[in-house]
Amino acid sequence: MLDEILEFNKQFVANKGYEKYITNKYPDKKIAILSCMDTRLTELLPAALGIKNGDVKMIKNAGGVISHPFGSVIRSLMVAIYELGVKEVMVIAHSDCGACHMNSGEMIEHMKARGIKQETIDMIHYCGVDFASWLDGFEDTEKSVRGTVHAIVNHPLIPSDIKVYGFIIDSVTGKLTKVNVE
Repeated sequence: MLDEILEFNKQFVANKGYEKYITNKYPDKKIAILSCMDTRLTELLPAALGIKNGDVKMIKNAGGVISHPFGSVIRSLMVAIYELGVKEVMVIAHSDCGACHMNSGEMIEHMKARGIKQETIDMIHYCGVDFASWLDGFEDTEKSVRGTVHAIVNHPLIPSDIKVYGFIIDSVTGKLTKVNVE
């Protein structure tokens, strides 16, 4: 599969397929979007929102959540706000999310089945990683969106003038539903 991707890339560059995507690092719409890494959203989310290359900063992870107050999501938002001019943040979860109902115990069993030793897991846990909070998913998508929005709004390093909104997108139709975060 990797060989196919690399061959496509070679042809893409040779045929100057990149030309229609040329833009700069500053988001034209001054928006950052935090969403899930789900494959169904790769093209659906931009199409459903009418955004194109250069319009927004996209931050994606499993579940579209903030798993640590000083982790990569907050860091990315800070760069987007302080360095790239973002004024608004959209948190967009989706229907039928794989992160919903994830279970840290099951994930640990999958790790061990793939060769990760219990001693390694114990050592990482001993160093302060709480696997239950880090690897568990969520039961309620709206509640997860509200929690993520509140984590951004109440973060001590995010300025109070940044507007933050929460949504759930239907992973089939692309319909966007606003989540009441008050």
